Amino acid sequence: MDVRQILESDYIPVISVIDDWWGGRNMADMLPKLFFQHFQDTSFVVERNDQIIGFLIGFVSQTYPTEAYVHFIGVRPDYRKDGVAKYLYQMFFGKVQEKGCEVVRCVTSPVNKTSIAFHTRMGFQIEKGTGEVDGVPVTVNYDGKGQDRVLFIKELQ
Repeated sequence: MDVRQILESDYIPVISVIDDWWGGRNMADMLPKLFFQHFQDTSFVVERNDQIIGFLIGFVSQTYPTEAYVHFIGVRPDYRKDGVAKYLYQMFFGKVQEKGCEVVRCVTSPVNKTSIAFHTRMGFQIEKGTGEVDGVPVTVNYDGKGQDRVLFIKELQ
């Protein structure tokens, strides 16, 4: 596996496979090209045999400079459980710590049980929400009416 910072030229290869990686869910709209242009220093891809098998898009908050946010992480389905996502997060944690961050935040949908389990294993805590879905705290209407989300926080050491 080779890891490197993301490039603008990675946009088309990633956006071309992202919906398939999510089992046909429409995810491409959540990842505009601007992330590949403006957050290269804190975003990464993992390649094997010159093919992208995983990526992480993250940034340091301009509003809260000691906080970082992971906007998107994805791993090709046949490479899941190989440690790719964990490795990407470790790269991100190291980079944002260098930049003075003490906290990392991320968000997922309450239907994404795999993501919830993964983030919990990675040491993220689920933030107290304003509601609950299937026993998981959610922030109701976080992304608009009917768009409840699970909010995570992890303190870096």
